[in-house]
Amino acid sequence: MEPVRNGLGLPETMRAWRATRFGGLDALACESAPVPLLYGDEVLVEVQAAALNPVDLKTLHGRYPAVAQHDLPFTLGRDVAGVIAQGSRRAAGWEPGMRVCAFVGQGPGALADYVAVSASALANAPRAGVDTAAALPLAALTAWQGLFDYGKLERGERVLIHGASGAVGRFAVQFARHCGAHVIATASASTHGVLRAMGAAETIDYQYEDFEDRAGEVDLVFDLVGGVVQVRSWSVLKHGGTMVSALDEPSQIDAAARGACATRFTARPDGAQLEHIVALLDQGAIKVEVVSRFNFGDARDAFEQVERGHPHGKVVVMVEWHQPV
Repeated sequence: MEPVRNGLGLPETMRAWRATRFGGLDALACESAPVPLLYGDEVLVEVQAAALNPVDLKTLHGRYPAVAQHDLPFTLGRDVAGVIAQGSRRAAGWEPGMRVCAFVGQGPGALADYVAVSASALANAPRAGVDTAAALPLAALTAWQGLFDYGKLERGERVLIHGASGAVGRFAVQFARHCGAHVIATASASTHGVLRAMGAAETIDYQYEDFEDRAGEVDLVFDLVGGVVQVRSWSVLKHGGTMVSALDEPSQIDAAARGACATRFTARPDGAQLEHIVALLDQGAIKVEVVSRFNFGDARDAFEQVERGHPHGKVVVMVEWHQPV
């Protein structure tokens, strides 16, 4: 497939935060890189903000299988909010100047001045500021797809969400509550008030309480922790229920013994789903919490904050500094 050349007035090079090799934060460098060429239905987005996710650290450390040695140097950043700088004939309806957000997918990322994004991944940006728009896509789509595409969650069902205080977990609590499910959330006690405000009917302190003694029987386990927590969760899953994990592949032997459906999944870009999520945000049905904002030149500091622990909200790098609305 022949690439589309950059339009008139666009630069040939840009700044990009890239993994120059696999390693720690010392492998992260801000470099000059070519402005992406466009293929197929891609459009060129001028980045205004990009959010960080755990997958960025996994990529930097060489623990993300989708990025191999031959892909280096690799531009990081899965979440983007910005303005379309150049459209394409195969991206009908997406025109230069439109404010958009997207989960970029597996290709070179959004911690740069420009990023190429498939039109099928794009959504109109929410009315909130670009920091909020950037904080939305990957975490929200992971929660949405886990609960509804794979978990088939329905009104009136009981869902146990492990790791509910993280970015994906908070979206999951809000989406599950919005669909009318009974939400049981495991998280540290300090976050229980926030999670209940978001819609959790029950909260369990995983540090001091055994969820097996509290959760009762559930229709869906949404696992954002993995390991032994996932294994223990079989004891509360009803016969014929569903276990969905964003981390570890559940045991098919245990699933068969309970007549259950069990799967591990990886989120995929989906502009239509993201558009629906944006509408929920604009309606006030869900909230997004941005805990830290960093200027583009300070992106390494943003990575350091994510590496220190799991922030209860999103860390955003502002490519052009915009005061949040």
